[in-house]
Amino acid sequence: MNVHLIAIGGSAMHNMAIAMHKKGFIVTGSDDEILEPSKSRLAKLNLLPAREGWDVNKIHKGLDAVILGMHARIDNPELLKAQELGLKIYSYPEYIYEQTKDKIRVVIGGSHGKTTITAMILHVLNYHKIDCDYLVGAQLEGFDTMVKLTKEAKIAVIEGDEYLSSPIDRRPKFHLYKPNIAILSGIAWDHINVFPTYANYVDQFNIFVDLIEPNGSIVYCELDKEVKAVCEKVRSDIKKFPYAIPEHKIENGITVLTNCKFADGNCELQIFGEHNLMNLNGARLVCNQIGVSDEQFYEAIRSFTGAAKRLEVIKKNAATAMYKDFAHSPSKLKATTQAVKKQFPNRKLIACMELHTFSSLNEDFLKEYKDSMELADEAFVYFNPHTIEHKKLKPITEDQVKQAFGGNNIKVYTDSKILLSDLLKMNFSTKNLLMMSSGNFDGIDFKDLGEKVVL
Repeated sequence: MNVHLIAIGGSAMHNMAIAMHKKGFIVTGSDDEILEPSKSRLAKLNLLPAREGWDVNKIHKGLDAVILGMHARIDNPELLKAQELGLKIYSYPEYIYEQTKDKIRVVIGGSHGKTTITAMILHVLNYHKIDCDYLVGAQLEGFDTMVKLTKEAKIAVIEGDEYLSSPIDRRPKFHLYKPNIAILSGIAWDHINVFPTYANYVDQFNIFVDLIEPNGSIVYCELDKEVKAVCEKVRSDIKKFPYAIPEHKIENGITVLTNCKFADGNCELQIFGEHNLMNLNGARLVCNQIGVSDEQFYEAIRSFTGAAKRLEVIKKNAATAMYKDFAHSPSKLKATTQAVKKQFPNRKLIACMELHTFSSLNEDFLKEYKDSMELADEAFVYFNPHTIEHKKLKPITEDQVKQAFGGNNIKVYTDSKILLSDLLKMNFSTKNLLMMSSGNFDGIDFKDLGEKVVL
């Protein structure tokens, strides 16, 4: 197979390029900007384009497939040439399906928890040496790439993002995978730029469950009312497996599952938080359906340390811990702050979040953040006015943000250097620091900050 990737430098796209190269395909690609770590990883396998930019000469009739990344525009010269030649053009989710259509496809959907549940399933399968293909939205410990495509694996585990597939395919990615086994973790309005109303957003999940293959199954969080409503009306041929929070206890900052089919009935975990425990229960039910017993699941999950940037420990000691988390939507902020506060009830929580995404910086969406950080003892919210300008959004003020979040514990910053300075002035003994963003607070070095606040 001879395949060309337009916008090869993207997170998922460069991983797909590597996966197809390992499968023995001839792989070429182009991009107008390729940053680290994509650049080094592509270069290591001689997949890095000789120069940045688009080159129509790379598009020819000898190509079996052209894969179009979301970063490309509809007037991309390579795309126009491929269309002119009548070549088969795929979005990357379309091509994932094409490569896994003869496998048992496990698709993890939901507004939150997707990456963690996918990571848990992959960790358990890897622990028990069960081969599978996969697509996951973060680099996982013990896995070389975020995408794996082989001829041999009989199972494909796919993180099902609801964002758009490509510039010329406006369907949500998870509508293209057609799961045999689906899981739905939660529904909380996101991507306001694509799904302008809550009802429109929820409808994407109705479509998702309707696309489950005949005689397939749906694993779902029954504590989420919207998820429950969507999943309980699925077709009669679909098997339903609801889940909730498993029995557990917290001892000295460590979460222990109780009354489970493992050892003496207890299973000590390296992760914490009710949202993670629900994710774990969902992952367990999925693993049951692909031949992993409860006992095997608990044996493996003990060593799971979490997905990158999901309550990731930066540094900790006996009195302080610093975590970073990908949380940016209201539901994620609430779940993550609640998790840290409940795990360490005797410590104060200093929680910082960055308004960074299109939705979070949208004046109309701000009200959705009300009380999302109310459990933090001190809550700092940062946004960069230049980011708003770059995204061509209406300007927002510090006062607007403070009013939207509500509560007396909120302080708003528009300069990350001042935020960093204020954090470094604090005494963090018997306090925890939680940094939440899909970005990096415009250049804050989390590792360096951890070294300075956790002494």
